[in-house]
Amino acid sequence: MANNYKDLHLQDDVKNDQSLDGLQILVVDDNEDSLMLTTFILESYGLQVTTAKSALDALKLIKNRRFDVFIFDIAMPKVDGYSLIRKVRQMLLLQKQHTPAIALTSLTAEESYRLALLSGFQGYVHKPVEAGVLIAEITKVLGFAQGENGE
Repeated sequence: MANNYKDLHLQDDVKNDQSLDGLQILVVDDNEDSLMLTTFILESYGLQVTTAKSALDALKLIKNRRFDVFIFDIAMPKVDGYSLIRKVRQMLLLQKQHTPAIALTSLTAEESYRLALLSGFQGYVHKPVEAGVLIAEITKVLGFAQGENGE
């Protein structure tokens, strides 16, 4: 999947990082092709992936399971990614949990990035998803979450 030498090395470094193996990731995207690509990338790095095609399905999953990272598409019908992350943050606050989240979007405006951070995301990845970029962002947000908890 790597497009150049640098991406290959990034993938090798991450593949050798056992801390990603077995992490529980929830990916929410209404676009079937994007959902399949993201899932394929994550599973190839040893991550355990659960998928949902809507915000409502995601909320049901989050009520019953604990995840290490969320990856939510922004442009979804009915409930968009910004609204979803705000609802999830309220839900998890009551449970005294914090799960890092990455916004996944084809939007490129600076305003969408700013809004994602203000809504409760810690990371931001553009579509089409590139393996090295996505894995690097997961590693980054996990570091952010560990720092937040003082670990």
